[in-house]
Amino acid sequence: MHDFYAPSRPAPLDQADGLRRMFAGRRRVVLPLVANPYVAFSGVVLDRLAALLSAQGRQVLVVDASSASPPAHEMAALDLAACIETVSSRVAYLPASGLATAYVDTRGCAGGFIDALQRAAPQAEVLLLHADAQDLARVFKRRGARPVLIGADHPDSIKHAYAGAKLLANRCSLMTFDLLLAAPPQSPRVTAIAQSLAGCAETFLGAVLLHTALVDPAGDPGAAPDAALACLLAAQLALDDTLLDTGPAPLPAARASTAHPARTAFR
Repeated sequence: MHDFYAPSRPAPLDQADGLRRMFAGRRRVVLPLVANPYVAFSGVVLDRLAALLSAQGRQVLVVDASSASPPAHEMAALDLAACIETVSSRVAYLPASGLATAYVDTRGCAGGFIDALQRAAPQAEVLLLHADAQDLARVFKRRGARPVLIGADHPDSIKHAYAGAKLLANRCSLMTFDLLLAAPPQSPRVTAIAQSLAGCAETFLGAVLLHTALVDPAGDPGAAPDAALACLLAAQLALDDTLLDTGPAPLPAARASTAHPARTAFR
């Protein structure tokens, strides 16, 4: 006869439990990258950042969660760790399109997505989270971050980058941004683009564009980063992502203007 009062057996440990214990207490950084469908080399940007961080000795998880990225595996809802692919000894990859919305709570916050990723890959010191601005606004609704806008040296990409900054500023009061331009160093418009986007962010949003760097799509993947990219990464890794006040974020005051944002660099 079965003894219903016998102590139950402990549930088996999941495959990431040992890693969680091993890396408990290690500081981890989430680096949000705002996806941009007008940038043809977003994948190159992700690869280059992962390679640079890996070369610094950091364990990296690339979470590719934009709407144009590969869909999440059907097992992701049951075992997220099992869906993570090993790229190298220090870099792992998770296809995750549409996955962030599975973690949205009743207040529209998807901060649990970050927690789930950190549980699934506890060894990862840096999470490169590539996602659409709408999803990032849900994920970072209660968490500090400096989103990295991705652009190129043509108008549509910069208009989209500005729209992403506007959405993040309005929805969760994230008011500082960095910019990564997938463009050759010899491009004659790079400086004007960065200045134009910084001016629009300040004038229309009250936001600040702090660092701008280039990723040359045709450059040597193994080359050391230039000073601007090294500075951007160092500043991102030093950020504190402590949870923010959970109260409703105030919307920045609108500023009237007849000028079209992010257009001045292309006249």
